[in-house]
Amino acid sequence: MTTEQKQQDKTGATPNPIIGWIVSHWRNSERTTLKIPLRLLFQWLWHAYSGNKLQASLNAIIGLAGVGVSLGQVWAVQHAIDVASGVVEGSIYWAVGLMGALILCGFGLNIAGIWVRNILGIKAQNRMQQRMLDRILRSKWHGKEAHHSGDVLNRLEFDVANVVSFLTEVIPNTLSVLALFIGAFTYLFLMDATLALITVAIIPVFILLSKVYVGYMRRLNRDVRNSDSKVQSVLQETIQNRMLIKTLESEDTMVNRLESKQGELRHRVVKRTVFSVYSNLILNVGFALGYLVAFLWAALRMSAQTLTFGGMTAFLQLVNRIQSPARDLTKLVPAFVSVFTAVERLMELEENPLEEQGTPIEMTPPCGLRLKNVSYRYVDVDGDVLHNLDFDFRPGTSTAILGETGAGKTTIVRLLLALFTPQQGSVEIYNDRQHRTLSPRLRCNFVYVPQGNTLMSGTIRDNLRLGKLDATDVEMDEALHKSCADFVKELPDGLDTICGESGGGLSEGQAQRIAIARALLRDRPIMLFDEATSALDPDTERQLLQNVLEGHDKTVIFVTHRPAVMDYCDQTLRIEKI
Repeated sequence: MTTEQKQQDKTGATPNPIIGWIVSHWRNSERTTLKIPLRLLFQWLWHAYSGNKLQASLNAIIGLAGVGVSLGQVWAVQHAIDVASGVVEGSIYWAVGLMGALILCGFGLNIAGIWVRNILGIKAQNRMQQRMLDRILRSKWHGKEAHHSGDVLNRLEFDVANVVSFLTEVIPNTLSVLALFIGAFTYLFLMDATLALITVAIIPVFILLSKVYVGYMRRLNRDVRNSDSKVQSVLQETIQNRMLIKTLESEDTMVNRLESKQGELRHRVVKRTVFSVYSNLILNVGFALGYLVAFLWAALRMSAQTLTFGGMTAFLQLVNRIQSPARDLTKLVPAFVSVFTAVERLMELEENPLEEQGTPIEMTPPCGLRLKNVSYRYVDVDGDVLHNLDFDFRPGTSTAILGETGAGKTTIVRLLLALFTPQQGSVEIYNDRQHRTLSPRLRCNFVYVPQGNTLMSGTIRDNLRLGKLDATDVEMDEALHKSCADFVKELPDGLDTICGESGGGLSEGQAQRIAIARALLRDRPIMLFDEATSALDPDTERQLLQNVLEGHDKTVIFVTHRPAVMDYCDQTLRIEKI
């Protein structure tokens, strides 16, 4: 590796420490390919619950009120029947009126539950998605992501929804289910202790079997979710690269690839469904036997005239109100299995450690960058990409970085942006007052224009304001003029012209110039361009370079192969492949 300097006479949203500890502890602990220790899963869920207490509390209150109304309906029905049959004195009209009032209360509680679930539920889901996205964006970047973007989107959508639903609906509903079970059992026990005990005798058997069920079902559920992520990844990648697929005439190949992943998903869904069907069949047979026993017992007592018709009706309703929550409690087992799988997948997104966090450190311009004995390698077996590199990007100068493919130009860009940290040596930013080792907190001093089309869907105005959120139309027009993008004014909708995904509707050259205008609006002392003029014609490129460099008040770095760019630079850093 050599450096060649050509001197020319030119004038001129805070990460959470608790979640971090949980994920770090998991990362450093022994783990199997199937699961994270339950203790860490519960800790993660408990912390997530702390941000959703309002909705969970409201759902719990509504559920408990519903239990009271439900048990009240049992008594009201028994009372009305006994009044009608003459067993007890009273007005049948008042008895039926009370039944109607309790039914209306049930309707009201149901409406309130739907309102809380839909309105507060979407807010809770949005908050968790925002937190997860913020965590991903603030984590360290290694150049190669551990998860496909389609898989990440699948987790942010379905797994987040699963966790939020569990915390705000399943757990509060479980409280009301337990309350209904205890209340119905107590009511039935006071009427007939033997029948009450017979009715619940089967429950311990299911508790003993639940451990086996959880372990197997958890693995099946994990397999299904992973296969679903693979299907979404194929769909997303195919849609994103539709033009490439068409030109390669690979439509059948991609459809077949999708069918293969879908087949894998179907196979795993069938396997999980078969296991679930058999489990539910055994469960339902047990409950059915329990109900038949209760019916026979009540019929025998009624024939022996030790139980009224109203009492038998109450018996059967209470047995149903015991068995119904018992069924719901058994459904809690697969709910836990599902949420554990979701939490595992979300914790994997948080496994990547955070970058250095804190207040951005702005340096007084002009600023320079200095590489001191810098070495970097991606994989030990491949050796160094950069080795003992020294170079000074002096304040206010323009530099062209040259080199063949694979020589390390992209690595230098990542080091300068503090995306990577050198394994040896240091990268410093300095001015006439101080110098600091580069870190993510110093990234605020940079403007970066990456290679290719980097526009996002939305209007041109939206894209420009990513550089400066409060930019005025005058400032945007100036930046567009400086980046040779005056064509925007000639568009029918001007700054409000809609861009599709990846700048759809604009040419590559137009998209590049808008991206450069966005960078100019950011207005930072160091500007880094990675093949940012590759789609421009020579005349436009020269004019743009003159506009960008005319002030001589920025430190400008170009990664380029274009001779015209080198002609405008004060110095050259030439990288040779090791």
